[in-house]
Amino acid sequence: MQTVLTDASYTAHCRAYSSPYPAFQGWARTFLFILVVLAAALAPRPSWSDGGEEEEVWLQVDTQALILRVMRGQQPIKTYEDIAIGRFGTTADKRHLDGKTQLGEFHVSLIKNTSLFHRFFGLDYPQLDQAERALKRGELPLDQYKAIHSAVRAHRTPPQNTALGGHLGIHGIGAGDPKVHEAYNWTNGCIALTNRQVDELAQWMRLGVRVVIY
Repeated sequence: MQTVLTDASYTAHCRAYSSPYPAFQGWARTFLFILVVLAAALAPRPSWSDGGEEEEVWLQVDTQALILRVMRGQQPIKTYEDIAIGRFGTTADKRHLDGKTQLGEFHVSLIKNTSLFHRFFGLDYPQLDQAERALKRGELPLDQYKAIHSAVRAHRTPPQNTALGGHLGIHGIGAGDPKVHEAYNWTNGCIALTNRQVDELAQWMRLGVRVVIY
């Protein structure tokens, strides 16, 4: 006669045929756990240098050597020589129409792929510390300082029509004479490259790219 197993009898049936070596079962489970842990520990792990987070790409402008470097971390990945800067050199405190290139650390805040100078990558000039110094010296009206302060705090491009000047950036030469570019610092304060160079530079240009001018 066939035996029919109810839920209760099935449970009892399974228990009846369970391992007669419960201590061995516990040891086996422990051994299996150890193997899993060892396998996880010895498994190859991904390297940050193999597709992980990339280092910052930024620009370094050497106004003495007239060189612009595209940097990845601390390594140059592209170098542009014979750039041009302001016709009257550099300054720590630029003023409107002074023909000087402002030194300091900035970020790209404007990208124009068509401009009078071929391409134009605008910087977030003037900076707040520059505005504060000019205000203390009486060289910047209070209302202009407040406008710069508000823009900087709101992460917007500061006004470009104050006593500190504006429209500072990196651009090409447009329809200008390449020979003049090679021979002179000719800009009103911007960093100038040839049209070919600025076209190539465009591949690294993004809003927020850091630019260090020294």
